[in-house]
Amino acid sequence: MPDSQIKFLVVDDIRENMVALEALLRRDGLQIDFAGSAAEALELMLVNDYALAFLDVQMPETDGYELAELMRGAERTRNIPIIFVTAADRDERRHFRGYEAGAVDYIFKPLDPVVLRSKAAVFFRIGQQARELECQRDEMRVLAHHRDIAISRLKAHADNSPLALIECDRNLTLRSWSKGAERMFGRSAEAMLGQRIAQSGWLDAEAAGILQTWVDGGTSAQRHSAEIDARRADGQTISCEVFGSTLCDLNDGNLSLSLQLLDVTERRRAEEVRSLLIGELNHRIKNTLANVQAIARQTLRQADSLAGFEQGFVGRLQALARTHSILSDMTWSSASLDQLIDEQIRAGTLDAARLLRKGPTVQLTPENALRLALSLHELGTNAAKYGALSVPGGEIRLTWTYNDELLVLRWEERGGPEVHPPARTGFGTTLIRASAGCEDDGVSVDWSASGVIWTITLSVGVAQPNQPDQERLIEPAKIESGRPELDGSRVLVIEDEPLVALDIRYELTAAGAGKVDIARSIGQALEAIRAAEIDVALLDGNLSGERVDEVANALRGRKIPFCFVSGYGRQHLPQGFQDAPIIEKPFRADALLPVIHELIRR
Repeated sequence: MPDSQIKFLVVDDIRENMVALEALLRRDGLQIDFAGSAAEALELMLVNDYALAFLDVQMPETDGYELAELMRGAERTRNIPIIFVTAADRDERRHFRGYEAGAVDYIFKPLDPVVLRSKAAVFFRIGQQARELECQRDEMRVLAHHRDIAISRLKAHADNSPLALIECDRNLTLRSWSKGAERMFGRSAEAMLGQRIAQSGWLDAEAAGILQTWVDGGTSAQRHSAEIDARRADGQTISCEVFGSTLCDLNDGNLSLSLQLLDVTERRRAEEVRSLLIGELNHRIKNTLANVQAIARQTLRQADSLAGFEQGFVGRLQALARTHSILSDMTWSSASLDQLIDEQIRAGTLDAARLLRKGPTVQLTPENALRLALSLHELGTNAAKYGALSVPGGEIRLTWTYNDELLVLRWEERGGPEVHPPARTGFGTTLIRASAGCEDDGVSVDWSASGVIWTITLSVGVAQPNQPDQERLIEPAKIESGRPELDGSRVLVIEDEPLVALDIRYELTAAGAGKVDIARSIGQALEAIRAAEIDVALLDGNLSGERVDEVANALRGRKIPFCFVSGYGRQHLPQGFQDAPIIEKPFRADALLPVIHELIRR
């Protein structure tokens, strides 16, 4: 029989009586168990739950009254309803004993079927109701268990969430303050709950007014959002995105406001910095282009030939580019004078073996560094053309002092040809004189017969770390002389800027390259590497915003020598290719061709 059935127990030592009771009580949903003795009855009651027990009063050994007393003495059987069944016991005193033992009624033999069925039906319905209540109780326990788990999860999410979860009533009195709110605002729930937002010191009147309009608007809007400023307990102001939902209590109709706040202080600060950097970048790019334009115009006006213009213009552009690289490495904060001199040595403008420099370590602002780099380039170029570096044995003495925030730089040439003042002032001289910025008397020149002496004075934009004066001799950069020929070599140029690619193709073709192919994307480059016969490749550091690691690996896989042609430094190029030379943009042909020739020779 299924467990959902209601169970009755009939206890009688006479089998015929049990059969008669069973015949009268039989109905759907009812299970009747039988016991012939008190011991058997107690054993069944320890196993089953009974809605009613019929006990025969007259039984051998243990009668019905004694069995009832035993049932009332045990926790499991104490609440089972008992109806005594008797044939002749109408003694009132015995009846009282039965009721004292826990009986709810008596039935006398011979049994009246109508009375028996009506009394049994009452307990059958009570048993059904008890069973339903038990089922409901079990269901409620399951629901309560799931509810407790859900509440625990929600509380864990709320406590660990980066959001501040806050609730308040229609008067903006705080009713809930999560752990996230405690962390974000440094205010405990104990200190905040029960306070009106406007008086809590957490939000100002304007922000509180925004929240009040959300509540006053009722539940018509599904979702509200705004950006507000909030105050931490330590007085710090933080920027927040707040999302709100207005809720209505279905029981009393009262409104409440549920808020979720996200701290966007760092994001807003990053946006401000980004905007500032974009503006600064725009300013610097336009200034740089204006400088390039001015250099191009002035160089062209004073050039004797197209070749002279190219040499002068490209050299000055290289000086600017190298200084930009230095400043980029220092996040455009400053550059040291030593770095500017080292770059001129690497570019071949100055010969380290014939340069004596002495002076303290000083840092220059970006503006001073750019101007002074151009000046050093012009000084070195002039010395190589007309001065001390144009003959064997000549040398340059470059010394500087820094006192009272004043930098005095002295360029002195010795051992060169006899010096005569120039008949006219060229653009190079103008650039040198511009190195002092707006100060008209910041640059002076002495056209001494033994060697020209330039003195450059900077009074602003110079700083000095605490380091002693140094006298240095730097090994010169090894740059091959002459114009090497490429002897019909097959070259792949991987470059996304069409003008730069065409310029490189022109220089390579003029130097004798046999075939120059151009790839402007990652896909074109990989296809060319796979299909074409290539002697050497030139690889841009970035193709339309994509990294070129895959292309570099493909070149290495086919054992094709290559160099990077890029405005990036080594740290921003694919790693693991330290053996690949770097040609910095903008480049000169006399810097490009020797590198390619050497790669082919290897």
